Amino acid sequence: MTLMEAIQNRHAVRAYEEKEIAQDVVLELKKEIDLCNEEASSAIQLITNDDEVFKGLMAHYGGFRGVRNYIALVGNKSDDLEEKMGYYGERLVLKAQQLGLNTCWVAVTYKKKNCKAVIGEDQELVCVIALGYGKTQGTPHKSKPMEKLCRAEGSLPDWFRKGMEAAMLAPTALNKQDFLIILEGNEVRFQAVGGQYAKLDLGIAKYHFEVGADFAKGVVR
Repeated sequence: MTLMEAIQNRHAVRAYEEKEIAQDVVLELKKEIDLCNEEASSAIQLITNDDEVFKGLMAHYGGFRGVRNYIALVGNKSDDLEEKMGYYGERLVLKAQQLGLNTCWVAVTYKKKNCKAVIGEDQELVCVIALGYGKTQGTPHKSKPMEKLCRAEGSLPDWFRKGMEAAMLAPTALNKQDFLIILEGNEVRFQAVGGQYAKLDLGIAKYHFEVGADFAKGVVR
């Protein structure tokens, strides 16, 4: 499965089978996490076989069932931490999809105090990503029209359009898509336009855009 196929096939899943993640899949995912941590100077961690984080009313209210595995997005405190965790977290989400797993971004409806991740004094847990073998493959979400999510002068180059098509499929908090992608000449700017978790969402959309734009240019990630 290519990254573009992972983007198209991946949807949020909240109910999971009571089945351990295969060990070879765990190792592949941890390898990708190590690469992300090296690039981002972060402390992202994979936690498996732990059902304490998604117990209680909050998780029940969020519709989560059978969640025993999650990725804890931990990094050094900074102004760009949320955006960075969105970017690298989505990279891991798509890797998980390629490995046959399902996922869901979770910012609120989990027990943060029960998270088993190791968090240093100058670090912060931004959110978690539930993962495992889903009972379903989820359903697609509706997207705003492309013209409401980008700004450019003149016609859109193919690479930018492909990037936007991928960004439109990016998961965002409450599906609000509070981001704007701006083309100025050949330069691309990414802008959060308000709303809770907008910076996190911007990082997710940015990764999708880059995958789509690179795909149009023949660059394999």
